[in-house]
Order: sequence, then C-alpha cells, then structure tokens
Amino acid sequence: MNTSAESAVLHYRKMLARGRTQRSSGQPAWLADIRDAAVARFERDGFPGVRDEDWRYTSLDFLGQQVFEVVNPDGDTPPDLQDIADLTLTDTPTTRVVFVNGRFNRALSDLAGLAPGVVVEELNEAISRDTAVIREHFTSLGRGDGAMDAFGALNTALTEGGVFVAVGDGVTVDTPIELLHVSVRTAEPRMMHPRHVVAMGAGSRATLVERYVTVNDSHHFTNVMVHIRVGEGAVLTHERAQEESPDAYHLAAVRVEQAQNSRYRQVTASLGGAWARTGIRVEFEGEGAVAELDGLYLAGDRQLNDIHLDVRHEVPNCESQERFRGILDGRGRAVFDGRVFVARDAQGTNARLSNDNLLLSRNAEVDTKPQLEIYADDVRCSHGTTVGQLDEAMIFYLRSRGIGPEEARQMLCLGFAGESIDAFSSEALKGRVEAGLRHRLMVLPFSTN
Repeated sequence: MNTSAESAVLHYRKMLARGRTQRSSGQPAWLADIRDAAVARFERDGFPGVRDEDWRYTSLDFLGQQVFEVVNPDGDTPPDLQDIADLTLTDTPTTRVVFVNGRFNRALSDLAGLAPGVVVEELNEAISRDTAVIREHFTSLGRGDGAMDAFGALNTALTEGGVFVAVGDGVTVDTPIELLHVSVRTAEPRMMHPRHVVAMGAGSRATLVERYVTVNDSHHFTNVMVHIRVGEGAVLTHERAQEESPDAYHLAAVRVEQAQNSRYRQVTASLGGAWARTGIRVEFEGEGAVAELDGLYLAGDRQLNDIHLDVRHEVPNCESQERFRGILDGRGRAVFDGRVFVARDAQGTNARLSNDNLLLSRNAEVDTKPQLEIYADDVRCSHGTTVGQLDEAMIFYLRSRGIGPEEARQMLCLGFAGESIDAFSSEALKGRVEAGLRHRLMVLPFSTN
C-alpha cells in the first residue's frame, strides 16, 4: 500500500472512531452491532487496490489526495426554495424526498397525498420502529457472495439517514416517487453516506426517480447505497440521473432482489463528476422474473466513469437485458465491467448484454469487459461490445447540408445516445438528461489528438 493510500485509510479510521463516539445511544442494539462489525471490516481490510479484480481499472488515488469530512448538520445552509424549484421535475406531480448534503430535508420535501398502503419516510424513523424489513436489510448485507466492501462498510457505519419506501401488496402508485439529492458548497469537502431501502409488495407497481444534482459546484463525495426488493408479480421502474459538478466524486451501489414473476426496469444516466462509479447487482430469487438495465455514461477530459454490473441468474426461466452506451472525449476514461452469471439450475435463462462506446478523441480510453459465466446448458445468452469513432462520411453529409462541424458532431452523438435517453419515462427528466448531454458536448473540444 502506498503512502497516500495508508494516509487515507488512517483518516477514515479516525472518522469511524469519532462516529462511534458521537452516535446516538438510542439506536437499537442489533444496529449498533452491525455498525461495529462494519467498522471492524474496514479497519481490517481498508480500501481495495489494483490487485482486487473489481477495481483493476479504477484508481482510488483521489482518496489519498483529498480529505473528505462527514457532513456537519449545524454548518450546512440549504439552498432556497427557488433553487429546488429550478431542479424539480415539472411534467407530472411527484412525491418528493429531498436530501441536502446527504441528509433528509423535511421542509423541502413533499410527502403529501400518499396513497393508502404506501409508506415513504426517513430511514431513521423506520429504524426506530424496528420494522422487520429494515432489520433484514441491514443483517443481509454482510452475508454470502457480494458481501459489503470498504465503501459499503463506511456507509453502514456512518450513514445518518436516507429513505424507506414500502408499497403494499396490490398497490399501484400513480405518481413517481422522487429522491432528489442536492449538494451545496461547504467550507471543506464533505463525504455523504445516504442509504435507501425500497420494498415492493406482491403485485404492486411504482416508479422511483433517483437524482443527484449540485448547487454552486460543490466539492464532495457521495457514497450511496440503494437496496430494492421487488415482490412476487410486482413491477418497479427505476430511473437514475447523476448530474453532479465536475469537482464531485460519486459512488453508488444498487442491489436488487427479484421474486417470482417480478419486473424491474432501470434507466441510468451518469454524466457528471470528476470520478463516478455505479455498481448494480441484480439477483433473481424466483422464476419468471425479468430485469432490464439501460444506461448512458459520459467521460469528458480527465473524467472517469465506471459502470459495474453483476446480474445473477440463480433460478430457472428468468430474463435479463443490459444495454449501456458511453461517449468519451479528451483524456476521458470509462470502465464497463459487466457480468451475467447463470447457475447450474438456472435452465431456460435468456440474457443479453451489450456495451457500445463512442470515442471522440484518440486519447480517450475505455476498458470494456462484458462477461458470461454459464453453468446451465438450456440457455439463450449473448454478449458483445463495440468501440468506434464518429462516421466522417456522416459528418461530411451533414456539412454538405449547411450544418457546421461542431453541430454535426453533436447531432451524431445525440443520435448515438438517443435510445438511452428515450428510455426515461418522464419527459421532464428526459429533457434534463438531453440538455445536460448537449451542454457537455458543447464544452468538449472534439479534438482528434
């Protein structure tokens, strides 16, 4: 371990020690034990390195170069209501949960008009009620394959809240539930650890919108965990948009467990941040379940964007489809590490995995590794990847029609990303993602060097 890495581990060990001392004595004993185990896990192993297969292509050097402190609840000033209004989705009514620098902000949230059978509450409130779902969520994290890593341990030990969403059996939620994370500038760089738990009852239907935005170019590190259980026959649409500032660092771990005949559809757009990594793990626990994952990522000059997938077919007759597209420019780097695992008993599996990348510069780099690990013999599985550049013939054609070179390149990039953008159900969110991509493309140099 190098000196900067050792220094980073020492800093976060001290942070964990302070958190253990300051933590409320009112927390349940079972949660205190889990937090203590997470602290011990981090103290034992520290951060992963290049020898860890999951982190071979993704450097954590920034942790040794930048010190992040936990958010000070007494020192943070929330943005005013106009800031929030400018950031909200306007095309449809929503149940909105707002987090400012990783902490729930009740004044800016809108939890009115929840349908019967729907619970949307701060995670700490659910913990205080000691619900079975919450206890199972925390106790399951360290079990078996995919046990929490260093960042999961930090989140478990340091999280000060998030949201608990529960949709009862047979309940349909007609309006989206939006989790809006707003980061504002603080005197020193902050590290945030929100935790969200979503439980979909049998036969329920809902749309969850998860967004990350920045006010005043905040310099921060978001370390978020999302745990979703989709009950038998339930349908969940999950839309994610990460649009944080160029000075931000973002790490998301999304874990999804699907029961029999459930459907889970996720659309992800990762556009911002100096360093961003999205880890998605889907586990099929009952036959007939379907998962669709669609994503778009952008890596501008000296920006890293990492997508990590682990889709596990443990039972027969399930279907998954993963489609991710990336646009890279300058010295931008992207990592796509996608794995589909098919167990010996998972006969009748249908899985398709694809990753397509568009490089706008000769110095841009993508490490793409789609993988199929199959132990069953009655399956239909495919995977593929492409890495290419803009079609100069198409650029020439557009220029011959009076379109300037920069606009022509932007049009082709938007065409490449169009299918992923169109996958968003909200027109307002679709418009925000497209506008964000247009803005980023405008500032990219489109160099050939």
